[in-house]
Amino acid sequence: MSENVYEGLFILNSELYARTPDEISGQMAIFIEKTGGEVLLSRLWDERRLAYPIKGHKRATYWLTYFKIDPAKVKDLTRQFQITDSILRHMFLKLDPRIVDAVVEHAKEGPIKPQAPEDALNTEISVVEMGSEIDEDVIEPGTV
Repeated sequence: MSENVYEGLFILNSELYARTPDEISGQMAIFIEKTGGEVLLSRLWDERRLAYPIKGHKRATYWLTYFKIDPAKVKDLTRQFQITDSILRHMFLKLDPRIVDAVVEHAKEGPIKPQAPEDALNTEISVVEMGSEIDEDVIEPGTV
């Protein structure tokens, strides 16, 4: 049996997740293991406002999972996630075996936090004066 490693990104119902986070977050691992897979990493990624409503929800919780499974069983796993009410959407990406360890290690660190507005104001910006490199003799009046 040949197993592939997949990255699973789940968009969860935030309302259900807020009420029972342990139960909802454990569902993905339970389904993967019942289907014969092995979970390598499973963690909360973020909660965000959706670009467009999904099943009437404007916010969702993102959950990231890395797992090994026989490719023939991915269809069964997909079906299970499609009929689960707490999962609004999901996506699986097959990972190249050469980068699995690096990707999983990177995912353990978590998402990159956006810079706070007050920090952005204190960031030094290098400004190059516009026109400092233009030879004004080359531009003839009335040609621009």
